[in-house]
Amino acid sequence: MRTYDAFSGCHPLVNFLYFALVLLFSMFLLHPVSLMISLGCAFAYARVLKGRKAVRFSLLYLLPLLLAAAVVNPAFNHAGVTILTYLPSGNPLTLESILYGIGAAIMLAAVVLWFLCCTVVLTADKFVYLFGRIMPVLSLLLSMTLRFLPKFKAQFAQVREAQKCVGRDVENGGLLRRMKIAVTLFSMMVTWSMENAIETADSMKSRGYGLPGRTAFSIYRFEKRDRALLLWLAACGGYLLLGWAAGGLSWQYYPVVKGALTGMFPVSLQVVYLLLCLTPLILDAKEARQWKHLQSNI
Repeated sequence: MRTYDAFSGCHPLVNFLYFALVLLFSMFLLHPVSLMISLGCAFAYARVLKGRKAVRFSLLYLLPLLLAAAVVNPAFNHAGVTILTYLPSGNPLTLESILYGIGAAIMLAAVVLWFLCCTVVLTADKFVYLFGRIMPVLSLLLSMTLRFLPKFKAQFAQVREAQKCVGRDVENGGLLRRMKIAVTLFSMMVTWSMENAIETADSMKSRGYGLPGRTAFSIYRFEKRDRALLLWLAACGGYLLLGWAAGGLSWQYYPVVKGALTGMFPVSLQVVYLLLCLTPLILDAKEARQWKHLQSNI
Protein backbone atom coordinates (compact mmCIF):
# COMPACT_ATOMS: atom_id res chain seq x y z
CA MET A 1 0.00 0.00 0.00
CA ARG A 2 1.41 3.36 -0.98
CA THR A 3 2.33 5.76 1.80
CA TYR A 4 1.50 9.45 1.77
CA ASP A 5 3.67 11.44 -0.60
CA ALA A 6 3.57 15.23 -0.51
CA PHE A 7 5.08 15.58 -3.98
CA SER A 8 2.22 13.59 -5.54
CA GLY A 9 -0.16 16.27 -4.24
CA CYS A 10 1.61 19.03 -6.16
CA HIS A 11 0.37 20.49 -9.44
CA PRO A 12 0.68 18.11 -12.44
CA LEU A 13 2.94 20.62 -14.22
CA VAL A 14 5.43 20.39 -11.34
CA ASN A 15 5.32 16.59 -11.39
CA PHE A 16 5.79 16.48 -15.15
CA LEU A 17 8.72 18.92 -15.17
CA TYR A 18 10.47 17.03 -12.37
CA PHE A 19 10.28 13.64 -14.07
CA ALA A 20 11.19 15.15 -17.44
CA LEU A 21 14.38 16.57 -15.91
CA VAL A 22 15.44 13.52 -13.92
CA LEU A 23 14.76 11.17 -16.84
CA LEU A 24 16.61 13.43 -19.27
CA PHE A 25 19.68 13.71 -17.05
CA SER A 26 19.57 10.03 -16.08
CA MET A 27 19.69 8.96 -19.72
CA PHE A 28 22.38 11.36 -20.93
CA LEU A 29 24.68 11.93 -17.94
CA LEU A 30 27.16 9.04 -17.88
CA HIS A 31 29.32 10.57 -15.18
CA PRO A 32 29.76 7.88 -12.49
CA VAL A 33 28.81 10.28 -9.67
CA SER A 34 25.67 11.36 -11.56
CA LEU A 35 24.74 7.74 -12.21
CA MET A 36 25.03 6.80 -8.55
CA ILE A 37 23.03 9.87 -7.50
CA SER A 38 20.28 9.04 -9.98
CA LEU A 39 20.09 5.36 -9.01
CA GLY A 40 20.18 6.02 -5.26
CA CYS A 41 17.54 8.75 -5.34
CA ALA A 42 15.30 6.78 -7.70
CA PHE A 43 15.43 3.74 -5.42
CA ALA A 44 14.76 5.87 -2.32
CA TYR A 45 11.75 7.56 -3.90
CA ALA A 46 10.42 4.25 -5.23
CA ARG A 47 10.76 2.87 -1.70
CA VAL A 48 8.60 5.75 -0.43
CA LEU A 49 5.95 5.25 -3.12
CA LYS A 50 5.82 1.47 -3.38
CA GLY A 51 7.22 0.29 -0.06
CA ARG A 52 8.57 -3.25 -0.02
CA LYS A 53 7.35 -3.81 -3.57
CA ALA A 54 10.11 -1.49 -4.80
CA VAL A 55 12.75 -3.54 -2.98
CA ARG A 56 11.31 -6.79 -4.33
CA PHE A 57 11.15 -5.35 -7.85
CA SER A 58 14.77 -4.20 -7.64
CA LEU A 59 16.03 -7.56 -6.40
CA LEU A 60 13.99 -9.78 -8.72
CA TYR A 61 14.20 -7.79 -11.95
CA LEU A 62 16.64 -4.89 -11.84
CA LEU A 63 19.56 -6.66 -10.20
CA PRO A 64 19.69 -9.51 -12.79
CA LEU A 65 19.20 -6.94 -15.56
CA LEU A 66 22.03 -4.85 -14.16
CA LEU A 67 24.36 -7.82 -13.94
CA ALA A 68 23.45 -9.00 -17.46
CA ALA A 69 24.08 -5.56 -18.97
CA ALA A 70 27.40 -5.26 -17.15
CA VAL A 71 28.56 -8.66 -18.44
CA VAL A 72 27.28 -8.46 -22.02
CA ASN A 73 29.06 -5.22 -22.96
CA PRO A 74 32.67 -6.36 -22.33
CA ALA A 75 31.87 -9.66 -24.04
CA PHE A 76 31.01 -7.90 -27.32
CA ASN A 77 32.72 -4.52 -26.99
CA HIS A 78 36.51 -4.66 -26.97
CA ALA A 79 37.38 -0.97 -27.26
CA GLY A 80 39.75 0.63 -24.77
CA VAL A 81 43.49 0.79 -24.24
CA THR A 82 43.76 -0.97 -20.84
CA ILE A 83 43.82 -4.67 -21.70
CA LEU A 84 43.24 -6.91 -18.68
CA THR A 85 43.27 -10.31 -20.38
CA TYR A 86 42.19 -12.10 -23.52
CA LEU A 87 38.93 -14.00 -23.95
CA PRO A 88 38.85 -17.58 -25.31
CA SER A 89 37.79 -16.10 -28.66
CA GLY A 90 41.03 -14.13 -28.77
CA ASN A 91 39.41 -10.73 -28.28
CA PRO A 92 40.80 -8.47 -25.54
CA LEU A 93 38.93 -7.77 -22.31
CA THR A 94 39.50 -4.10 -21.52
CA LEU A 95 38.93 -2.13 -18.33
CA GLU A 96 37.12 0.59 -20.26
CA SER A 97 34.53 -1.85 -21.66
CA ILE A 98 33.85 -3.22 -18.17
CA LEU A 99 33.40 0.26 -16.69
CA TYR A 100 31.16 1.33 -19.56
CA GLY A 101 29.03 -1.80 -19.12
CA ILE A 102 28.63 -1.08 -15.40
CA GLY A 103 27.75 2.55 -16.15
CA ALA A 104 25.21 1.59 -18.80
CA ALA A 105 23.63 -0.96 -16.44
CA ILE A 106 23.31 1.61 -13.64
CA MET A 107 21.80 4.10 -16.08
CA LEU A 108 19.26 1.53 -17.28
CA ALA A 109 18.27 0.58 -13.72
CA ALA A 110 17.88 4.23 -12.72
CA VAL A 111 15.68 5.02 -15.72
CA VAL A 112 13.44 2.01 -15.01
CA LEU A 113 13.03 3.09 -11.37
CA TRP A 114 12.28 6.69 -12.36
CA PHE A 115 9.63 5.45 -14.79
CA LEU A 116 8.18 3.33 -11.98
CA CYS A 117 7.89 6.43 -9.81
CA CYS A 118 6.49 8.42 -12.72
CA THR A 119 3.65 5.96 -13.30
CA VAL A 120 2.64 6.28 -9.64
CA VAL A 121 2.79 10.09 -9.40
CA LEU A 122 1.67 11.09 -12.92
CA THR A 123 -1.71 9.40 -13.02
CA ALA A 124 -4.02 9.27 -16.05
CA ASP A 125 -6.11 12.23 -14.89
CA LYS A 126 -2.98 14.36 -14.50
CA PHE A 127 -1.84 13.41 -17.98
CA VAL A 128 -5.21 14.33 -19.46
CA TYR A 129 -5.15 17.62 -17.54
CA LEU A 130 -1.73 18.53 -18.96
CA PHE A 131 -2.20 17.45 -22.58
CA GLY A 132 -5.97 17.30 -23.01
CA ARG A 133 -6.15 20.63 -24.80
CA ILE A 134 -2.89 20.25 -26.74
CA MET A 135 -3.26 16.61 -27.83
CA PRO A 136 -6.81 15.60 -26.90
CA VAL A 137 -6.96 12.36 -28.90
CA LEU A 138 -3.50 11.13 -27.90
CA SER A 139 -3.92 12.03 -24.22
CA LEU A 140 -7.31 10.33 -24.10
CA LEU A 141 -5.93 7.22 -25.81
CA LEU A 142 -2.98 6.97 -23.43
CA SER A 143 -5.10 7.57 -20.34
CA MET A 144 -7.63 4.92 -21.42
CA THR A 145 -4.81 2.48 -22.13
CA LEU A 146 -3.21 3.08 -18.75
CA ARG A 147 -6.58 2.64 -17.06
CA PHE A 148 -7.48 -0.44 -19.09
CA LEU A 149 -4.41 -2.47 -18.13
CA PRO A 150 -5.09 -2.66 -14.36
CA LYS A 151 -8.82 -3.23 -15.03
CA PHE A 152 -7.98 -6.08 -17.41
CA LYS A 153 -5.63 -7.61 -14.85
CA ALA A 154 -8.24 -7.40 -12.07
CA GLN A 155 -10.99 -8.83 -14.29
CA PHE A 156 -8.75 -11.66 -15.45
CA ALA A 157 -8.00 -12.56 -11.81
CA GLN A 158 -11.73 -12.68 -11.03
CA VAL A 159 -12.57 -14.80 -14.07
CA ARG A 160 -9.71 -17.19 -13.39
CA GLU A 161 -10.75 -17.58 -9.75
CA ALA A 162 -14.35 -18.24 -10.79
CA GLN A 163 -13.25 -20.88 -13.29
CA LYS A 164 -10.96 -22.42 -10.72
CA CYS A 165 -13.88 -22.82 -8.32
CA VAL A 166 -15.76 -24.95 -10.87
CA GLY A 167 -12.72 -27.15 -11.58
CA ARG A 168 -11.32 -25.34 -14.63
CA ASP A 169 -7.84 -24.39 -13.50
CA VAL A 170 -5.13 -23.92 -16.14
CA GLU A 171 -2.54 -25.35 -13.77
CA ASN A 172 -4.14 -28.80 -13.47
CA GLY A 173 -4.76 -31.59 -15.97
CA GLY A 174 -3.17 -32.56 -19.23
CA LEU A 175 -1.76 -30.22 -21.84
CA LEU A 176 -4.83 -30.41 -24.11
CA ARG A 177 -7.20 -29.70 -21.23
CA ARG A 178 -5.15 -26.76 -20.03
CA MET A 179 -5.04 -25.32 -23.56
CA LYS A 180 -8.84 -25.58 -23.85
CA ILE A 181 -9.29 -23.80 -20.51
CA ALA A 182 -6.80 -21.10 -21.55
CA VAL A 183 -8.70 -20.54 -24.81
CA THR A 184 -11.95 -20.30 -22.86
CA LEU A 185 -10.44 -17.72 -20.51
CA PHE A 186 -9.08 -15.74 -23.45
CA SER A 187 -12.50 -15.78 -25.11
CA MET A 188 -14.13 -14.52 -21.91
CA MET A 189 -11.63 -11.68 -21.61
CA VAL A 190 -12.07 -10.64 -25.25
CA THR A 191 -15.84 -10.56 -24.76
CA TRP A 192 -15.45 -8.51 -21.59
CA SER A 193 -13.06 -6.10 -23.33
CA MET A 194 -15.52 -5.47 -26.18
CA GLU A 195 -18.42 -4.95 -23.78
CA ASN A 196 -16.30 -2.60 -21.68
CA ALA A 197 -15.37 -0.61 -24.80
CA ILE A 198 -19.04 -0.25 -25.77
CA GLU A 199 -19.96 0.88 -22.26
CA THR A 200 -17.12 3.39 -22.25
CA ALA A 201 -18.17 4.79 -25.63
CA ASP A 202 -21.80 5.13 -24.51
CA SER A 203 -20.71 6.81 -21.29
CA MET A 204 -18.50 9.29 -23.15
CA LYS A 205 -21.28 10.06 -25.62
CA SER A 206 -23.81 10.67 -22.84
CA ARG A 207 -21.38 13.09 -21.21
CA GLY A 208 -21.03 15.14 -24.37
CA TYR A 209 -17.55 14.08 -25.46
CA GLY A 210 -16.59 15.68 -28.74
CA LEU A 211 -19.26 18.39 -28.66
CA PRO A 212 -18.07 21.97 -29.29
CA GLY A 213 -17.83 24.16 -26.22
CA ARG A 214 -17.67 21.26 -23.81
CA THR A 215 -15.82 22.15 -20.60
CA ALA A 216 -13.70 19.91 -18.40
CA PHE A 217 -13.72 19.73 -14.62
CA SER A 218 -10.38 19.94 -12.85
CA ILE A 219 -9.47 19.68 -9.20
CA TYR A 220 -5.92 21.01 -9.68
CA ARG A 221 -5.03 24.52 -8.57
CA PHE A 222 -1.68 26.21 -9.03
CA GLU A 223 -0.75 27.29 -5.51
CA LYS A 224 2.13 29.24 -3.98
CA ARG A 225 4.01 26.02 -3.17
CA ASP A 226 3.73 24.90 -6.80
CA ARG A 227 5.08 28.22 -8.01
CA ALA A 228 8.11 27.93 -5.71
CA LEU A 229 8.76 24.33 -6.78
CA LEU A 230 8.44 25.23 -10.44
CA LEU A 231 11.02 28.01 -10.04
CA TRP A 232 13.30 25.64 -8.11
CA LEU A 233 13.10 22.94 -10.79
CA ALA A 234 13.64 25.47 -13.58
CA ALA A 235 16.69 26.91 -11.79
CA CYS A 236 18.23 23.49 -11.16
CA GLY A 237 17.49 22.30 -14.68
CA GLY A 238 18.89 25.47 -16.24
CA TYR A 239 22.08 25.33 -14.17
CA LEU A 240 22.64 21.67 -15.00
CA LEU A 241 22.04 22.26 -18.70
CA LEU A 242 24.54 25.12 -18.70
CA GLY A 243 27.03 22.97 -16.82
CA TRP A 244 26.46 20.13 -19.24
CA ALA A 245 27.11 22.42 -22.20
CA ALA A 246 30.23 23.84 -20.51
CA GLY A 247 31.67 20.37 -19.93
CA GLY A 248 31.32 20.33 -16.15
CA LEU A 249 29.53 16.97 -16.32
CA SER A 250 31.54 15.43 -19.13
CA TRP A 251 32.80 11.87 -18.88
CA GLN A 252 34.14 9.44 -21.45
CA TYR A 253 34.99 5.76 -21.30
CA TYR A 254 36.76 5.31 -24.63
CA PRO A 255 39.58 5.13 -25.48
CA VAL A 256 40.56 6.01 -21.88
CA VAL A 257 38.45 6.84 -18.87
CA LYS A 258 38.55 10.55 -18.08
CA GLY A 259 36.26 13.42 -17.26
CA ALA A 260 35.43 16.28 -14.93
CA LEU A 261 35.81 14.95 -11.39
CA THR A 262 37.31 17.66 -9.18
CA GLY A 263 36.96 21.42 -9.01
CA MET A 264 34.33 23.76 -7.63
CA PHE A 265 32.24 23.85 -10.80
CA PRO A 266 31.86 20.05 -11.32
CA VAL A 267 31.25 19.51 -7.59
CA SER A 268 28.59 22.24 -7.51
CA LEU A 269 26.85 20.62 -10.48
CA GLN A 270 26.73 17.26 -8.71
CA VAL A 271 25.38 18.89 -5.54
CA VAL A 272 22.63 20.63 -7.52
CA TYR A 273 21.81 17.37 -9.29
CA LEU A 274 21.58 15.60 -5.93
CA LEU A 275 19.23 18.27 -4.57
CA LEU A 276 17.13 18.07 -7.74
CA CYS A 277 16.71 14.29 -7.45
CA LEU A 278 15.98 14.57 -3.72
CA THR A 279 13.27 17.22 -4.18
CA PRO A 280 10.31 14.87 -3.46
CA LEU A 281 12.04 13.39 -0.42
CA ILE A 282 12.96 16.83 0.90
CA LEU A 283 9.36 17.96 0.47
CA ASP A 284 8.10 14.85 2.29
CA ALA A 285 10.53 15.47 5.16
CA LYS A 286 9.50 19.13 5.38
CA GLU A 287 5.80 18.31 5.56
CA ALA A 288 6.41 15.53 8.08
CA ARG A 289 8.32 17.98 10.30
CA GLN A 290 5.53 20.55 10.01
CA TRP A 291 2.95 17.91 10.90
CA LYS A 292 4.89 16.86 14.00
CA HIS A 293 5.23 20.51 15.01
CA LEU A 294 1.46 21.01 14.69
CA GLN A 295 0.82 17.85 16.71
CA SER A 296 3.14 19.03 19.47
CA ASN A 297 1.21 22.31 19.73
CA ILE A 298 -2.13 20.58 20.30
